Amino acid sequence: MKMEEMIIASVDDHVIEPPTMFDQHLSKEHRALAPQYTNDADGNGAWRWPHEQKQTFNVGVNAVVGRPREEYGMEPMNIDQMRKGTWDAKEHIDDMNQMGVLTALMFPTFANFDGSWLWGDVKDRENAERVIRAYNDWHIDEWCGPYPGRYFPTAVLPLWSIEATMAEMKRVVKKGCRSVFFPANPAKGGRLPSVHDPVWEPMWAFANDEHVVFNCHIGTGNTANANSDLSPVSAWITAMPMAIATDAADLLHLRALLRYPNLKIVLSEGGIGWVPYMLERADFTFKHHGPWVRTNFGGNLPSEVFREHFLTCFIDDKFGCKNYQDVGEDIIAYECDYPHSDCTWPGVAEDLWENVKDLPERVINKITHQNAYKFFGVDPVAQLGAANCTVATLRAKAAAVPVDISTKSYDGKDARVHGDDAQPVTSADVAATRELRRAPMTLTSA
Repeated sequence: MKMEEMIIASVDDHVIEPPTMFDQHLSKEHRALAPQYTNDADGNGAWRWPHEQKQTFNVGVNAVVGRPREEYGMEPMNIDQMRKGTWDAKEHIDDMNQMGVLTALMFPTFANFDGSWLWGDVKDRENAERVIRAYNDWHIDEWCGPYPGRYFPTAVLPLWSIEATMAEMKRVVKKGCRSVFFPANPAKGGRLPSVHDPVWEPMWAFANDEHVVFNCHIGTGNTANANSDLSPVSAWITAMPMAIATDAADLLHLRALLRYPNLKIVLSEGGIGWVPYMLERADFTFKHHGPWVRTNFGGNLPSEVFREHFLTCFIDDKFGCKNYQDVGEDIIAYECDYPHSDCTWPGVAEDLWENVKDLPERVINKITHQNAYKFFGVDPVAQLGAANCTVATLRAKAAAVPVDISTKSYDGKDARVHGDDAQPVTSADVAATRELRRAPMTLTSA
Protein backbone atom coordinates (compact mmCIF):
# COMPACT_ATOMS: atom_id res chain seq x y z
CA MET A 1 0.00 0.00 0.00
CA LYS A 2 1.19 3.53 -0.80
CA MET A 3 0.58 6.70 1.16
CA GLU A 4 -1.41 8.20 -1.72
CA GLU A 5 -3.85 5.26 -1.56
CA MET A 6 -4.90 5.93 2.02
CA ILE A 7 -8.44 7.06 2.83
CA ILE A 8 -8.39 9.31 5.90
CA ALA A 9 -11.14 10.11 8.38
CA SER A 10 -10.47 12.45 11.31
CA VAL A 11 -12.63 12.17 14.42
CA ASP A 12 -11.35 15.36 16.03
CA ASP A 13 -11.14 18.74 14.29
CA HIS A 14 -12.41 22.16 15.29
CA VAL A 15 -14.58 24.74 13.57
CA ILE A 16 -14.24 28.46 14.18
CA GLU A 17 -17.85 29.62 14.16
CA PRO A 18 -18.37 32.52 11.71
CA PRO A 19 -20.13 35.73 12.85
CA THR A 20 -23.02 35.00 10.47
CA MET A 21 -23.77 31.54 11.84
CA PHE A 22 -27.16 32.42 13.36
CA ASP A 23 -28.42 34.61 10.49
CA GLN A 24 -30.30 31.86 8.65
CA HIS A 25 -31.49 30.01 11.73
CA LEU A 26 -33.04 32.62 14.02
CA SER A 27 -35.58 35.37 13.42
CA LYS A 28 -34.40 38.99 13.68
CA GLU A 29 -36.07 39.21 17.08
CA HIS A 30 -34.36 36.08 18.38
CA ARG A 31 -30.96 36.93 16.86
CA ALA A 32 -30.93 39.92 19.19
CA LEU A 33 -31.13 37.47 22.11
CA ALA A 34 -28.38 35.18 20.78
CA PRO A 35 -24.59 35.36 21.14
CA GLN A 36 -23.01 38.12 19.03
CA TYR A 37 -19.53 38.32 17.48
CA THR A 38 -17.97 41.67 18.43
CA ASN A 39 -14.71 43.47 17.66
CA ASP A 40 -13.21 46.05 20.02
CA ALA A 41 -11.28 49.17 18.99
CA ASP A 42 -8.04 47.16 18.75
CA GLY A 43 -9.59 44.56 16.47
CA ASN A 44 -9.78 41.83 19.10
CA GLY A 45 -12.82 39.62 18.71
CA ALA A 46 -15.16 38.15 21.29
CA TRP A 47 -18.45 36.32 21.40
CA ARG A 48 -20.79 38.20 23.71
CA TRP A 49 -24.19 37.12 24.95
CA PRO A 50 -25.71 40.26 26.49
CA HIS A 51 -29.00 38.52 27.16
CA GLU A 52 -27.12 36.13 29.48
CA GLN A 53 -24.49 38.65 30.66
CA LYS A 54 -21.77 36.36 29.29
CA GLN A 55 -18.79 36.78 27.01
CA THR A 56 -15.92 34.60 25.86
CA PHE A 57 -12.63 35.49 24.25
CA ASN A 58 -12.25 31.95 22.91
CA VAL A 59 -12.36 33.29 19.37
CA GLY A 60 -9.64 31.31 17.66
CA VAL A 61 -8.07 29.49 20.59
CA ASN A 62 -4.93 28.07 19.00
CA ALA A 63 -6.30 28.14 15.41
CA VAL A 64 -2.79 28.56 14.05
CA VAL A 65 -2.52 26.44 10.89
CA GLY A 66 -0.74 28.44 8.22
CA ARG A 67 1.27 30.53 10.71
CA PRO A 68 5.02 30.24 11.30
CA ARG A 69 5.58 27.92 14.26
CA GLU A 70 7.36 30.73 16.08
CA GLU A 71 3.99 32.49 16.26
CA TYR A 72 2.02 29.60 17.72
CA GLY A 73 0.18 30.32 20.96
CA MET A 74 -3.35 30.71 22.23
CA GLU A 75 -4.12 33.28 19.58
CA PRO A 76 -5.55 34.32 17.18
CA MET A 77 -8.04 36.79 18.58
CA ASN A 78 -9.86 37.64 15.34
CA ILE A 79 -10.98 35.60 12.35
CA ASP A 80 -8.91 37.91 10.11
CA GLN A 81 -5.83 36.36 11.74
CA MET A 82 -6.75 32.81 10.69
CA ARG A 83 -6.84 30.78 7.53
CA LYS A 84 -10.22 31.29 5.94
CA GLY A 85 -10.69 27.52 5.94
CA THR A 86 -11.08 27.61 9.71
CA TRP A 87 -14.41 29.45 9.48
CA ASP A 88 -15.53 29.23 5.84
CA ALA A 89 -17.16 25.90 4.93
CA LYS A 90 -16.14 25.86 1.26
CA GLU A 91 -12.51 26.74 1.97
CA HIS A 92 -12.41 24.22 4.78
CA ILE A 93 -13.24 21.50 2.25
CA ASP A 94 -10.34 22.81 0.12
CA ASP A 95 -8.05 22.53 3.15
CA MET A 96 -9.30 19.00 3.84
CA ASN A 97 -8.52 18.08 0.25
CA GLN A 98 -5.00 19.44 0.61
CA MET A 99 -4.47 17.38 3.76
CA GLY A 100 -5.93 14.31 2.07
CA VAL A 101 -8.68 14.04 4.71
CA LEU A 102 -12.01 12.74 3.41
CA THR A 103 -14.23 13.05 6.50
CA ALA A 104 -13.95 15.19 9.63
CA LEU A 105 -15.77 15.68 12.93
CA MET A 106 -15.82 19.35 13.93
CA PHE A 107 -15.88 20.30 17.63
CA PRO A 108 -17.19 23.75 18.63
CA THR A 109 -14.82 26.56 19.63
CA PHE A 110 -16.53 29.58 21.22
CA ALA A 111 -19.24 27.26 22.60
CA ASN A 112 -16.49 25.10 24.22
CA PHE A 113 -15.67 21.57 23.10
CA ASP A 114 -18.73 20.16 24.90
CA GLY A 115 -21.01 23.11 24.09
CA SER A 116 -21.00 24.11 27.77
CA TRP A 117 -20.85 27.86 27.08
CA LEU A 118 -24.34 27.52 25.64
CA TRP A 119 -25.82 25.32 28.37
CA GLY A 120 -23.88 26.22 31.53
CA ASP A 121 -25.08 28.98 33.86
CA VAL A 122 -27.86 30.18 31.58
CA LYS A 123 -30.76 32.07 33.09
CA ASP A 124 -33.21 32.08 30.17
CA ARG A 125 -33.33 28.40 29.30
CA GLU A 126 -36.10 28.80 26.75
CA ASN A 127 -33.95 31.20 24.76
CA ALA A 128 -30.78 29.12 25.29
CA GLU A 129 -32.59 26.06 23.98
CA ARG A 130 -33.54 28.05 20.89
CA VAL A 131 -29.91 29.15 20.45
CA ILE A 132 -28.67 25.56 20.75
CA ARG A 133 -31.17 24.43 18.13
CA ALA A 134 -29.93 27.22 15.85
CA TYR A 135 -26.32 26.22 16.49
CA ASN A 136 -27.09 22.63 15.54
CA ASP A 137 -29.07 23.62 12.46
CA TRP A 138 -26.19 25.81 11.30
CA HIS A 139 -23.72 22.98 11.80
CA ILE A 140 -25.83 20.18 10.34
CA ASP A 141 -27.56 22.01 7.48
CA GLU A 142 -25.21 24.83 6.56
CA TRP A 143 -21.72 23.56 7.38
CA CYS A 144 -22.11 19.82 6.76
CA GLY A 145 -25.17 19.59 4.51
CA PRO A 146 -23.68 20.76 1.17
CA TYR A 147 -20.82 18.26 1.45
CA PRO A 148 -22.20 14.71 1.83
CA GLY A 149 -19.67 12.19 3.07
CA ARG A 150 -17.21 14.86 4.20
CA TYR A 151 -18.37 15.33 7.80
CA PHE A 152 -19.67 13.51 10.86
CA PRO A 153 -22.51 15.92 11.79
CA THR A 154 -22.50 16.35 15.57
CA ALA A 155 -24.83 18.25 17.89
CA VAL A 156 -24.68 20.27 21.11
CA LEU A 157 -27.15 19.18 23.81
CA PRO A 158 -28.89 21.40 26.41
CA LEU A 159 -27.65 19.33 29.32
CA TRP A 160 -29.27 21.37 32.10
CA SER A 161 -32.19 18.91 32.10
CA ILE A 162 -32.81 15.45 30.77
CA GLU A 163 -36.10 16.62 29.24
CA ALA A 164 -34.38 19.31 27.16
CA THR A 165 -31.57 16.92 26.30
CA MET A 166 -33.94 14.25 25.04
CA ALA A 167 -35.99 16.71 23.00
CA GLU A 168 -32.92 17.95 21.15
CA MET A 169 -31.43 14.47 20.69
CA LYS A 170 -34.65 13.28 19.10
CA ARG A 171 -34.82 16.35 16.89
CA VAL A 172 -31.28 16.06 15.52
CA VAL A 173 -31.61 12.32 14.97
CA LYS A 174 -34.61 13.05 12.74
CA LYS A 175 -32.28 15.36 10.80
CA GLY A 176 -29.88 12.45 10.28
CA CYS A 177 -27.37 13.44 12.98
CA ARG A 178 -26.33 10.55 15.23
CA SER A 179 -23.36 12.08 17.01
CA VAL A 180 -23.33 14.47 19.99
CA PHE A 181 -20.84 16.39 22.11
CA PHE A 182 -20.66 15.36 25.76
CA PRO A 183 -18.33 16.24 28.66
CA ALA A 184 -15.67 13.66 29.46
CA ASN A 185 -16.77 14.03 33.07
CA PRO A 186 -20.14 15.80 33.52
CA ALA A 187 -19.65 16.15 37.28
CA LYS A 188 -16.53 18.31 36.88
CA GLY A 189 -17.01 21.38 39.05
CA GLY A 190 -20.39 20.11 40.17
CA ARG A 191 -22.06 21.62 37.11
CA LEU A 192 -23.95 18.44 36.15
CA PRO A 193 -24.90 15.12 37.75
CA SER A 194 -22.30 12.37 37.73
CA VAL A 195 -22.21 10.17 34.65
CA HIS A 196 -23.32 7.38 37.00
CA ASP A 197 -26.46 9.23 38.10
CA PRO A 198 -29.71 7.49 37.02
CA VAL A 199 -30.95 10.79 35.62
CA TRP A 200 -29.07 10.03 32.38
CA GLU A 201 -30.79 6.67 31.83
CA PRO A 202 -33.25 7.87 29.12
CA MET A 203 -30.31 9.34 27.19
CA TRP A 204 -28.31 6.10 27.30
CA ALA A 205 -31.35 4.08 26.24
CA PHE A 206 -32.18 6.38 23.31
CA ALA A 207 -28.55 6.48 22.19
CA ASN A 208 -28.45 2.69 22.25
CA ASP A 209 -31.62 2.37 20.18
CA GLU A 210 -30.69 5.07 17.65
CA HIS A 211 -26.93 4.40 17.54
CA VAL A 212 -25.95 7.87 18.77
CA VAL A 213 -22.22 8.35 19.48
CA PHE A 214 -20.93 10.47 22.40
CA ASN A 215 -17.80 12.52 21.67
CA CYS A 216 -15.79 13.35 24.80
CA HIS A 217 -12.90 15.77 24.27
CA ILE A 218 -9.92 16.31 26.55
CA GLY A 219 -10.35 19.39 28.71
CA THR A 220 -14.03 18.74 29.39
CA GLY A 221 -13.40 16.49 32.37
CA ASN A 222 -10.64 15.96 34.91
CA THR A 223 -8.25 18.90 35.42
CA ALA A 224 -5.89 17.36 37.95
CA ASN A 225 -2.91 17.67 35.59
CA ALA A 226 -3.12 21.47 35.35
CA ASN A 227 0.27 23.17 35.59
CA SER A 228 1.23 26.16 37.70
CA ASP A 229 1.78 29.56 36.12
CA LEU A 230 5.55 29.03 36.30
CA SER A 231 5.47 25.65 34.55
CA PRO A 232 6.72 25.64 30.97
CA VAL A 233 3.62 25.39 28.81
CA SER A 234 5.33 22.52 26.96
CA ALA A 235 4.83 20.42 30.13
CA TRP A 236 1.07 20.84 29.76
CA ILE A 237 1.20 20.21 26.01
CA THR A 238 3.25 17.04 26.59
CA ALA A 239 0.76 15.54 29.07
CA MET A 240 -2.34 16.87 27.30
CA PRO A 241 -3.23 13.75 25.23
CA MET A 242 -3.26 11.60 28.37
CA ALA A 243 -5.44 13.99 30.36
CA ILE A 244 -8.53 12.03 29.46
CA ALA A 245 -7.27 8.76 30.99
CA THR A 246 -8.84 9.42 34.40
CA ASP A 247 -12.18 10.26 32.83
CA ALA A 248 -11.90 7.19 30.60
CA ALA A 249 -11.56 4.97 33.67
CA ASP A 250 -14.69 6.54 35.16
CA LEU A 251 -16.65 6.13 31.92
CA LEU A 252 -15.50 2.51 31.70
CA HIS A 253 -17.36 1.85 34.97
CA LEU A 254 -20.62 3.22 33.58
CA ARG A 255 -23.18 0.49 34.29
CA ALA A 256 -25.21 1.54 31.27
CA LEU A 257 -22.49 -0.03 29.10
CA LEU A 258 -23.65 -3.43 30.36
CA ARG A 259 -27.28 -2.74 29.47
CA TYR A 260 -26.80 -1.09 26.11
CA PRO A 261 -24.51 -2.83 23.62
CA ASN A 262 -24.79 0.01 21.10
CA LEU A 263 -23.69 2.74 23.53
CA LYS A 264 -20.53 4.25 21.98
CA ILE A 265 -18.03 6.79 23.34
CA VAL A 266 -15.16 8.51 21.52
CA LEU A 267 -12.18 9.71 23.58
CA SER A 268 -11.14 12.66 21.45
CA GLU A 269 -7.57 13.96 21.31
CA GLY A 270 -6.47 11.40 23.86
CA GLY A 271 -3.78 9.44 22.05
CA ILE A 272 -3.51 5.67 22.27
CA GLY A 273 -0.11 4.78 23.75
CA TRP A 274 -1.45 4.86 27.34
CA VAL A 275 -4.43 2.60 26.62
CA PRO A 276 -2.76 -0.84 27.04
CA TYR A 277 -1.54 -0.07 30.54
CA MET A 278 -4.84 1.45 31.64
CA LEU A 279 -6.65 -1.68 30.46
CA GLU A 280 -4.07 -3.91 32.13
CA ARG A 281 -4.54 -1.96 35.34
CA ALA A 282 -8.34 -2.12 35.02
CA ASP A 283 -8.23 -5.90 34.64
CA PHE A 284 -5.83 -6.26 37.58
CA THR A 285 -8.05 -4.05 39.75
CA PHE A 286 -11.11 -6.09 38.82
CA LYS A 287 -9.44 -9.42 39.60
CA HIS A 288 -7.48 -8.34 42.68
CA HIS A 289 -9.88 -5.89 44.33
CA GLY A 290 -13.14 -7.25 42.99
CA PRO A 291 -14.23 -9.03 46.19
CA TRP A 292 -14.40 -5.77 48.14
CA VAL A 293 -15.07 -3.06 45.52
CA ARG A 294 -17.96 -5.10 44.07
CA THR A 295 -17.59 -3.97 40.46
CA ASN A 296 -19.49 -5.80 37.77
CA PHE A 297 -18.60 -5.95 34.08
CA GLY A 298 -21.28 -8.38 33.02
CA GLY A 299 -19.09 -11.47 33.09
CA ASN A 300 -16.38 -9.78 31.00
CA LEU A 301 -13.07 -8.14 31.81
CA PRO A 302 -12.96 -4.33 31.87
CA SER A 303 -10.62 -4.42 28.86
CA GLU A 304 -13.24 -6.36 26.89
CA VAL A 305 -15.95 -3.84 27.78
CA PHE A 306 -13.66 -0.97 26.78
CA ARG A 307 -12.94 -2.47 23.37
CA GLU A 308 -16.65 -3.01 22.82
CA HIS A 309 -17.76 0.56 23.57
CA PHE A 310 -14.87 3.01 23.13
CA LEU A 311 -13.00 4.50 20.18
CA THR A 312 -9.56 6.01 20.76
CA CYS A 313 -7.65 8.26 18.39
CA PHE A 314 -4.22 9.78 17.82
CA ILE A 315 -2.45 12.54 15.93
CA ASP A 316 1.07 11.18 16.20
CA ASP A 317 1.61 8.06 18.27
CA LYS A 318 4.15 5.69 16.75
CA PHE A 319 4.40 3.68 19.97
CA GLY A 320 0.65 3.16 20.07
CA CYS A 321 0.48 2.17 16.41
CA LYS A 322 3.40 -0.24 16.77
CA ASN A 323 1.55 -1.87 19.66
CA TYR A 324 -1.87 -1.78 17.99
CA GLN A 325 -2.67 -5.32 19.10
CA ASP A 326 -2.42 -4.33 22.77
CA VAL A 327 -4.59 -1.27 22.18
CA GLY A 328 -7.08 -3.16 20.00
CA GLU A 329 -6.92 -2.80 16.24
CA ASP A 330 -10.67 -2.25 15.99
CA ILE A 331 -10.80 0.75 18.34
CA ILE A 332 -8.07 3.00 16.91
CA ALA A 333 -8.88 5.99 14.71
CA TYR A 334 -7.04 9.02 13.41
CA GLU A 335 -7.52 12.65 14.41
CA CYS A 336 -6.15 15.66 12.57
CA ASP A 337 -6.90 18.42 15.14
CA TYR A 338 -7.20 21.07 12.43
CA PRO A 339 -6.66 24.03 12.93
CA HIS A 340 -4.80 23.70 16.25
CA SER A 341 -1.04 23.65 16.75
CA ASP A 342 -0.84 19.84 17.00
CA CYS A 343 -2.22 19.58 13.45
CA THR A 344 0.55 18.73 11.01
CA TRP A 345 -0.89 20.92 8.24
CA PRO A 346 -0.34 20.67 5.35
CA GLY A 347 1.51 17.36 5.54
CA VAL A 348 -1.17 15.41 7.39
CA ALA A 349 -1.05 12.39 5.08
CA GLU A 350 2.75 12.20 5.26
CA ASP A 351 2.78 12.29 9.06
CA LEU A 352 -0.01 9.73 9.38
CA TRP A 353 1.84 7.46 6.95
CA GLU A 354 4.95 7.58 9.16
CA ASN A 355 2.82 6.17 11.98
CA VAL A 356 1.18 3.32 10.06
CA LYS A 357 3.40 2.44 7.07
CA ASP A 358 4.87 -0.69 8.68
CA LEU A 359 1.52 -2.14 9.72
CA PRO A 360 -0.48 -4.76 7.76
CA GLU A 361 -2.65 -3.18 5.07
CA ARG A 362 -5.88 -4.34 6.72
CA VAL A 363 -4.81 -2.58 9.94
CA ILE A 364 -3.85 0.59 8.05
CA ASN A 365 -7.32 0.70 6.51
CA LYS A 366 -8.96 0.16 9.89
CA ILE A 367 -6.96 2.91 11.58
CA THR A 368 -7.17 5.48 8.79
CA HIS A 369 -10.93 5.25 8.17
CA GLN A 370 -12.76 1.93 8.55
CA ASN A 371 -12.95 1.91 12.36
CA ALA A 372 -14.31 5.46 12.45
CA TYR A 373 -16.93 4.79 9.77
CA LYS A 374 -18.06 1.59 11.46
CA PHE A 375 -18.24 3.30 14.87
CA PHE A 376 -20.36 6.17 13.54
CA GLY A 377 -22.44 3.94 11.28
CA VAL A 378 -21.61 5.71 8.01
CA ASP A 379 -19.96 4.69 4.74
CA PRO A 380 -18.70 7.69 2.74
CA VAL A 381 -16.56 5.38 0.60
CA ALA A 382 -19.63 3.57 -0.71
CA GLN A 383 -21.43 6.89 -1.02
CA LEU A 384 -18.71 8.69 -2.98
CA GLY A 385 -16.86 5.81 -4.63
CA ALA A 386 -13.47 4.57 -3.41
CA ALA A 387 -11.57 6.17 -6.30
CA ASN A 388 -12.83 9.60 -5.20
CA CYS A 389 -11.76 9.22 -1.59
CA THR A 390 -8.01 8.68 -1.62
CA VAL A 391 -5.30 11.10 -0.61
CA ALA A 392 -4.16 11.29 -4.25
CA THR A 393 -7.62 12.18 -5.57
CA LEU A 394 -8.35 14.77 -2.88
CA ARG A 395 -4.98 16.45 -3.36
CA ALA A 396 -5.58 16.61 -7.09
CA LYS A 397 -8.75 18.57 -6.31
CA ALA A 398 -6.78 20.89 -4.04
CA ALA A 399 -4.18 21.45 -6.75
CA ALA A 400 -6.91 22.45 -9.18
CA VAL A 401 -8.11 25.27 -6.90
CA PRO A 402 -5.17 25.79 -6.05
CA VAL A 403 -4.89 25.77 -2.26
CA ASP A 404 -2.30 28.15 -0.82
CA ILE A 405 -0.16 26.24 1.69
CA SER A 406 2.36 28.98 2.37
CA THR A 407 2.82 30.31 5.89
CA LYS A 408 1.68 33.82 6.77
CA SER A 409 3.08 35.94 9.58
CA TYR A 410 0.93 38.18 11.75
CA ASP A 411 3.49 40.77 12.87
CA GLY A 412 5.41 38.30 15.00
CA LYS A 413 2.72 38.04 17.67
CA ASP A 414 3.24 35.00 19.84
CA ALA A 415 3.09 33.72 23.39
CA ARG A 416 6.56 35.08 24.22
CA VAL A 417 5.65 38.72 23.71
CA HIS A 418 6.06 39.28 27.48
CA GLY A 419 9.07 37.07 28.00
CA ASP A 420 12.72 36.46 27.22
CA ASP A 421 13.38 34.54 24.00
CA ALA A 422 16.03 32.55 25.86
CA GLN A 423 13.52 31.25 28.43
CA PRO A 424 10.80 28.63 28.01
CA VAL A 425 7.28 29.96 27.45
CA THR A 426 5.30 29.42 30.65
CA SER A 427 1.60 28.95 31.28
CA ALA A 428 1.58 32.49 32.71
CA ASP A 429 3.09 33.87 29.48
CA VAL A 430 0.30 32.32 27.43
CA ALA A 431 -2.37 33.67 29.78
CA ALA A 432 -0.79 37.14 29.76
CA THR A 433 -0.64 37.17 25.97
CA ARG A 434 -4.35 36.50 25.76
CA GLU A 435 -4.99 39.31 28.23
CA LEU A 436 -2.92 41.66 26.08
CA ARG A 437 -4.86 40.74 22.97
CA ARG A 438 -8.20 41.68 24.47
CA ALA A 439 -9.59 44.90 25.85
CA PRO A 440 -12.32 44.96 28.49
CA MET A 441 -15.82 44.91 27.03
CA THR A 442 -18.63 46.08 29.25
CA LEU A 443 -21.74 43.98 29.02
CA THR A 444 -25.08 45.73 28.99
CA SER A 445 -28.48 44.30 29.83
CA ALA A 446 -30.50 42.90 26.97
